[in-house]
Amino acid sequence: MTIRTLVWGENVHEKTNKRVAELYPDGMHACIAGALNKDAGISAETAVLQDAEHGLTAERLANTDVLIWWGHAAHGDVDDKVVERVCEAVWGGMGMIFLHSAHFSKPFKRLMGAPCNLTWREAGERERLWVTSRNHPIAAGIDNYFELENEEMYGEPFGVPEPLETVFVSWFQGGEVFRSGLTYKRGAGNVFYFRPGHETYPTYHNENVLKVITNAVHWAHNPAARLADSTAAPNVPVDKAPEKIEERGVTLHQAGEAGFR
Repeated sequence: MTIRTLVWGENVHEKTNKRVAELYPDGMHACIAGALNKDAGISAETAVLQDAEHGLTAERLANTDVLIWWGHAAHGDVDDKVVERVCEAVWGGMGMIFLHSAHFSKPFKRLMGAPCNLTWREAGERERLWVTSRNHPIAAGIDNYFELENEEMYGEPFGVPEPLETVFVSWFQGGEVFRSGLTYKRGAGNVFYFRPGHETYPTYHNENVLKVITNAVHWAHNPAARLADSTAAPNVPVDKAPEKIEERGVTLHQAGEAGFR
């Protein structure tokens, strides 16, 4: 089974910053998708902020197994209706991977229900990513650690809920540490946050980074059928209860309130 993957990019820095355009002439999203398409089990396409409905129509999300999200400069420009559509797809079973500054994107903050804040410094310092879960499928093929010579620092405390698993922890040349690879379950969807990826550095040309993202696509994929209505909260009438019961006490509708019925 081929995992239908959609790589979403903000596509702003690539258009406005010469250094980013030199590193990623077709955009970071295209660079990542190109690497993923080298895996026989993945079929990757791209979408960007500037597309109609940000390239994230209901139909396209319904045909996406795993969505990868990179954002930084234009989090606020993402339409709230699209954000809700993405989150409902995750709750229904679509896998989701958030990269680098997507920790502050609307979908990530909505799914985490937390401020998702952190400390940061852009100094091009060395980052060492330690594998903290050695047998985790996302870390398959990665040594005990790997290094990126130039990266933006993210530091603790990281204002996110406690993850299911911490797969990577980063140490930075300036001394800070950061939980750089976190897994979550949201509804029926698998969610992975992976920290590296500052736009002015060649991070998405690094074979270890691309291996982690490729592994994460396989991990995040849920082969089960998508839930039809992940936000439904139906009433179960007394006569439909699994065991026979009699209605007791005064209910809201008996007291004159329509309630949710």
